[in-house]
Amino acid sequence: MLGDKIENLEDEISINPKKELLENINAFKRELNFLRKHIKPAKEMILNLAKMESEFIHDENHIHFKELQDNVNEASELSDSYREILYDQLNIYHTTMTTKLNEIMRILTVFSVIFIPLTFLVGVYGTNFVYLPEKDWHYGYFAMWGVMIITTMVMLWYFKRKKWF
Repeated sequence: MLGDKIENLEDEISINPKKELLENINAFKRELNFLRKHIKPAKEMILNLAKMESEFIHDENHIHFKELQDNVNEASELSDSYREILYDQLNIYHTTMTTKLNEIMRILTVFSVIFIPLTFLVGVYGTNFVYLPEKDWHYGYFAMWGVMIITTMVMLWYFKRKKWF
């Protein structure tokens, strides 16, 4: 049943949002729109038939028209309810995907911020100048590694303190 499928989507979205769930939501929306497009005219027609005075419609049949009218009203309300549920599920899907993307971007940003200063230091010491004061120093290589490690550690400490990483 369509209603059960729509209600089961919410659990899947919160556990593991996948692109195929988005396709399912859109397919269910199309199906609901199709149903709504056909329920609304039927609702009006049945309402008009129930109100109509005709020699072809006997009084004992008005009970059946009322029952039919109740069924169509229930179908219309259910389609509206499921439509709202699908819109909510679509919002949950987009929110979940945005949260995942933000997590990925945060991690990539932290790595970029760490490696940009290190790339600068390596770029400076990778230049081919004749005179670099640290070039002739015996511990210059280790000092450069020390500066790079300290820079990385200070940035990681700062990110952890700000709760970014």
